[in-house]
Amino acid sequence: MRLLDRYLLRELLIPLGFCLVGFLLIWISSDLFRSVNTFQEHKLHALDVVEYYFAVLPQFLVLVLPLALLLALLYALTQHARHHEISAIRAAGVSLWRLALPYFAVGLLGSAAYFVLNEYYVPDTDDASERILHRYDDRKLKPEERNRIRPQGFTNARDGRTWFWGAYNLETGEMTGPQVEYVQPDGAHRWLFAARAVSTNGVWVFFNVQEFAVDPRANTSPVPARLTNVLAMPEFTETPEQIRSIVAINNRLQSTFRSAREADIPLFQILDYLRLNPNLTRADESWLRTKLHGRLAAPWTCLVVVLIAIPFGAASGRRNVFFGVAGSVFICFTYFILLQVGLALGVSGHLPPWLAAWLPNLVFALTGGWLTARVR
Repeated sequence: MRLLDRYLLRELLIPLGFCLVGFLLIWISSDLFRSVNTFQEHKLHALDVVEYYFAVLPQFLVLVLPLALLLALLYALTQHARHHEISAIRAAGVSLWRLALPYFAVGLLGSAAYFVLNEYYVPDTDDASERILHRYDDRKLKPEERNRIRPQGFTNARDGRTWFWGAYNLETGEMTGPQVEYVQPDGAHRWLFAARAVSTNGVWVFFNVQEFAVDPRANTSPVPARLTNVLAMPEFTETPEQIRSIVAINNRLQSTFRSAREADIPLFQILDYLRLNPNLTRADESWLRTKLHGRLAAPWTCLVVVLIAIPFGAASGRRNVFFGVAGSVFICFTYFILLQVGLALGVSGHLPPWLAAWLPNLVFALTGGWLTARVR
């Protein structure tokens, strides 16, 4: 690594660290002031509160990482421009694009960190924080009542199976009162009733089973086809993880208020749901695909931030250090408005989902590249 690259990185990473720590302290202070009564009501101790904020930290980081990077970049570039360092570097034969190479490296690392946090940690923050918040309340519940969801079901349209249950334990994957309507390879319709079911080594095992044959072509009652104590069904390929994600997505699809902005459903869950449900309504498919492309586009915000910050910060002239703060606020506000408009148009079906999700990144990346090329 060249001496110039190390210098530019040091001058960027120091304000970036200060920005992240500053945002973190402001966020914790404001949230603690607002939530202190809630913590007291749930009888949390000091260490519990610390653990609570560690649990929700990934959700906070994906929100402020692009903003902190933008603010640090504008500050660092503005300082270099004020002291004519950029002019001197360019006079030595280093182009602006080569000068910005360390910044692009930081932006790429920031995008990778954003993706990892958003995909593997953020989706679990709500559940983790709720468990900590109700840690002492849960002691009043019986063990079998924890992590249990109400009766509901789902349809695997791809494989022609519909599941219902009386209760489902998200932690153990055990069903109580399962009912499965399915179609056999020969076209025969079956309806399976059981007292309970568990997934063991990737195979669903049902207990106290009654199975009925149904002829959809005739208006007749179901005919008993099988009665057994234990029945293994390896052809039922739905995994507990898939069922958990399907339940979560179904709850959002059935909600009267849908948001494509929330980063709460991992990519693999959305892809699984789309594979298992190829015949979704236009509104449901638009919402899911906009959410899918939104999760793919969001991490690249860190790289787009670099493109838009270079022309704003590297322009020659002596400017006040608060120029970086004002520039960050303006850019973030414009990006946020464009993001909300694009997602709303994608969810409503007025724009293709990919364009709705990628629109802010495309506009800001192209604008940033064009402005950088015009910097003198």
